[in-house]
This record gives sequence, C-alpha cells and structure tokens, in this order.
Amino acid sequence: MRLKEWSQLPDKMRTKEVRKYYNILIKHSGWFKFKRIMDIFVASVMLIVLALPMAVIAFFIKWDSKGPILFKQKRVTQYGRIFEIYKFRTMVENAASIGSQVTVKNDVRITKVGKVLRKFRIDEFPQVFNIIKGDMTLVGTRPEVIKYVQCYTPQMYATLLLPAGLTSRTSIAYKDEEKLLSNASNADKVYIHDILPVKMKYNLESLRHFGFTEDCSILWATFLSVFKKES
Repeated sequence: MRLKEWSQLPDKMRTKEVRKYYNILIKHSGWFKFKRIMDIFVASVMLIVLALPMAVIAFFIKWDSKGPILFKQKRVTQYGRIFEIYKFRTMVENAASIGSQVTVKNDVRITKVGKVLRKFRIDEFPQVFNIIKGDMTLVGTRPEVIKYVQCYTPQMYATLLLPAGLTSRTSIAYKDEEKLLSNASNADKVYIHDILPVKMKYNLESLRHFGFTEDCSILWATFLSVFKKES
C-alpha cells in the first residue's frame, strides 16, 4: 500500500478539498508500508483463528435459508477502484432486488441467523480475505456502494486516498445505523442527505489523525463496542 503521486490521482480527487488531506497523509508515508504488513499479519492470524467458527457459521446459514453462504457486492476502495466485498449472507436470496441497498431496523429481508450475525458483526468475518488481497485495510473508511460514492462532495473524495477499512470510528458510532433508518419512507434518500454527511465528518477527522496510534485506538474501541452490553 502506498500513496500515489498527486499527479497520478484520478481527476475527481485532484482538488483543493482533497489536497489538504493528501498533505497530511504524505507526512506519514512510512506508516503506509508498515500498515500493509500489519494488515497481512493480523488478517492471517484472524483467518487461522476464525477458520473453524466460519465453517460452523456457513453450515447454519445454509440450514437457515436458501441461497449462497457469502454475500458479494461491488464497493469502492482506494482511488475509486471497484472491488467485490465479502460478507456472510444475512438476508434472503436476491434481497437487493426487493429493497434498498441500506438496511433498516426490523428489515423483513434479514434471516434468523442473519440477525445474530449482524448483532455481533460476525457477518464481516469474510472480509479478512479482502484485507489479505489488498482491497481493504484493518482501519479505514467503510467501503460504500458505487451509487453512494457518486453522491460524494469534493471533500468526501479525500477518504478514497486510503483503502476501504474493516472498521473505523464511523462504523463504531453508527453501529446501530439500521435504527436511524427504521422510520424512513425513502431509506436511500435519508442515508445520502442526512446520514452520509455526518459519517464523513468522522472519516475525515480520522484522516487528520492518521497513524499507528489512531489505528490501535480504533481497533480497541471496535473490540469494546462489539461486546458492550446494550443499555
């Protein structure tokens, strides 16, 4: 993983809004190389530890409902590159064709096993493969679907200077995002106009503090948030 020269960035990213974040990241170019090494090491350890649990989860997904074990979807990562994200399937087959690309509370498309997987974010486990492949990093902005990226403001494109992440301060703060969309008549519209801009403030703030300390802090906060008892 490396930060490209400014002249090599996509046209949409070579703006004054993105430049100030680029200048921050370029000062930490040494961390980019180590970050990739850490990604591969941690993801490989996770894969070894999670291999058996993932096999059990796969069994229950197939037992619970028809459809594939994995959910695959095109998302956007570093420099606007499109990749295919992996998750355990938590919805009925062809869920995307019968609803929004964001999920709301009590979404009827979610399966029984899917509810448990989502509650503890277990559905994200297969993304260790995305990290090993280099499509994602441990800590970074959660990858959005293409149609939401097309709604980015010039400043939001700064988040694409880094690979998409498995976790972030934004994903911790918005781990109950489904509840926020539960009463929305148009979930996509509410997400784009109300939720996405606020989420991006967290993402952009993390870019300002990019580095080893920030990544470790976010990883620890993620661990706590997953196992924190709901009030």
